[in-house]
Amino acid sequence: MGRPGDPPEGTPEGAPGGAEDEYRSVVFDESFIRAARLQEFSAQERMDDHAPAVRSRAPLRRGLSRQALVLVLLIAAAFGTAIYMGVRHPYQTPARAGRPAEPLRTTMIPLAPRGRVPGTADTDLLYARSPAARFRIGAEGIPLPPARPTAHFSDSQVTNALTIAKDYIVRSSLYPEVLTGDRVREVRVLLDSDQLDQFDNSFRRPAADGRHAPTGWLVRFDPARVALADPKVRVRGTLRVTETDASTLEISADHTFVYALRPAGRATGGRSAEASLFTVRRELHFRFDREDLRLHQAQLVGATVQAGPLSCAQDSAARLRPLLAGETAGDGGPAGSDPYATDGATALCGSLAPGAQPKV
Repeated sequence: MGRPGDPPEGTPEGAPGGAEDEYRSVVFDESFIRAARLQEFSAQERMDDHAPAVRSRAPLRRGLSRQALVLVLLIAAAFGTAIYMGVRHPYQTPARAGRPAEPLRTTMIPLAPRGRVPGTADTDLLYARSPAARFRIGAEGIPLPPARPTAHFSDSQVTNALTIAKDYIVRSSLYPEVLTGDRVREVRVLLDSDQLDQFDNSFRRPAADGRHAPTGWLVRFDPARVALADPKVRVRGTLRVTETDASTLEISADHTFVYALRPAGRATGGRSAEASLFTVRRELHFRFDREDLRLHQAQLVGATVQAGPLSCAQDSAARLRPLLAGETAGDGGPAGSDPYATDGATALCGSLAPGAQPKV
């Protein structure tokens, strides 16, 4: 028997739900009915008012959902925060505002020995009996101090500045191809672009004017006169960091380099010629802005160089011409200085203390 409400003949074959399944796809839910623009009057309303069968309904008011409104507010808040942090962040990279790097100013002081330059073929003995006995070898003698953040530069930025300064000192004071050759590119690539013209002019037209001396940029010997007797240069010195303003870091470097030198291409009795020590003290003043730190480059704005044993009569602007074992400074003094020349540098000369020479 069929259930109450079933067709007398039962459910048609092939239609599991009968007529109900046939119209199931057009059954409307409550939200659809409420959203309809037309509304049918009830039977009682049609009998009482003789009204039409349907009437129009006021359209539903539509607006942003609560979730969409919250999302818009969150995006606006994030955008405002990003703008605020971009303006107030202390490590923001500012424009250079057209401020060029200062030119390098160099002070060169030759140190003349009081007697003959001591020497021996044993370079280890030379170092052991000199003030450089406890110096470290090569780049190990240029340790980096602990990096601490400043008011406007992070510790990583300070470390970067120290690393660039050390890289410059190593390349300009320890590379053999720079010391006794004509290579300058290794040093040039580390300079701020504003200083490249001055650097290039210094090597094209060297002058002892305090601005165009190659020996202010790097340590450079005359290869026609001397050669390295020992590639293990002894070094000792310090690096110091200061912040001059919100956009500038400065590093002061003070290092003493001791080189073992011998005459170029000469030997005596089948043995190597006697070697002697040559000392160079370089006080370098570096400056960095954030663009320099980003590009791994530096502004070298000051260089004070004391070097000896040298003859004060020799021009040391283009290349250093050391006095070697057994040589003396002679009677020549430094080149004359013209007090009326406003664009020249005063010629300086010092005396190399006996205690600075090895005891051999």
